Amino acid sequence: MYSKINKVSLDKFKLIMCISMLISLVLISNTTYAKILDLGPNLRTADPSAHVWKDGKIYLYVSHDLECQQDFHMQDWMVFSSSDLNTWTNHGSVMSLDDLSWADNYAWAPDAIYKNGQYYLVFPAGNGYKDRETPSKSTKWMGLGIGVSKSPTGPFKDAIGKPLWRKPYANDPSIFTDDDGQTYLYFHGKDHDYYVAKMKDDLLSIDGEFIKMDMGGYEPKMEGPWVFKRNDLYYYTMPENNRELAYYTAKSATGPWTYQGVFMEQENNANNHHSIVNFNGQWILFYHRWINAKDSLCGKRQRHSAMENVSFNADGTIQKIQRTD
Repeated sequence: MYSKINKVSLDKFKLIMCISMLISLVLISNTTYAKILDLGPNLRTADPSAHVWKDGKIYLYVSHDLECQQDFHMQDWMVFSSSDLNTWTNHGSVMSLDDLSWADNYAWAPDAIYKNGQYYLVFPAGNGYKDRETPSKSTKWMGLGIGVSKSPTGPFKDAIGKPLWRKPYANDPSIFTDDDGQTYLYFHGKDHDYYVAKMKDDLLSIDGEFIKMDMGGYEPKMEGPWVFKRNDLYYYTMPENNRELAYYTAKSATGPWTYQGVFMEQENNANNHHSIVNFNGQWILFYHRWINAKDSLCGKRQRHSAMENVSFNADGTIQKIQRTD
């Protein structure tokens, strides 16, 4: 009788342990990362470009907003890294306008890539003045530069001492290397949205003419494209109308593309800029939100980097993403 009771108790214990392990596995596999990133006090960051490098850490290359800035006159680019998406290391300013001879303003949204045994920072910068009240008086110009470093945290050195091209006006780069080793540069450009440039293997110049992509007949106003591949499907994502995040899919890196709709709605009628990356098996959206932080010196909404989980349907389409606090 005693042995039977022991056996029943042991069986129950084993069952409870199995259930506990299964619950733990489910919780781990469905870990939700959703919050304003804690990158440090008195920091305003935006346009986060996320990459997972060979050390397994995730790196964020961001714009660094000036406190209470009146316009987007950023002066440098910063990098942060994390092993768990909760604790972030601030690697400081990795490149600034002071490092450039051809631009003195507008250190805007960067991107990065690893190739040829080194890290490349693709960045927009420019000069001139933007007159928001009378645009015809504006003299603002922007172009794309290339920084290089042996370290993912820089410092980055201006590799060519000039922009990749002078015309068209361009910013918001997204650089992507396909499975065959060919690297493509997507961007937001004057009269050149939905164009892409092939990069030469050294990534210091473009290879040939700009390629106009087939977007299936739908080409809304946009900024900040981000391109990635999941399974056999390519995704061209961007802030449609510079606000809500939308996307296209294709079977190649240059299209033809099929519009799939909006996956994140706009907030406060403010701009957005994002990246999407797979970290430890979970796809993550990094983007920025305009919030009035407690440590703000001016009591107004400013930009702060944030993240949300990304989920896909069986056909590869992106499920709608809600902002969470």
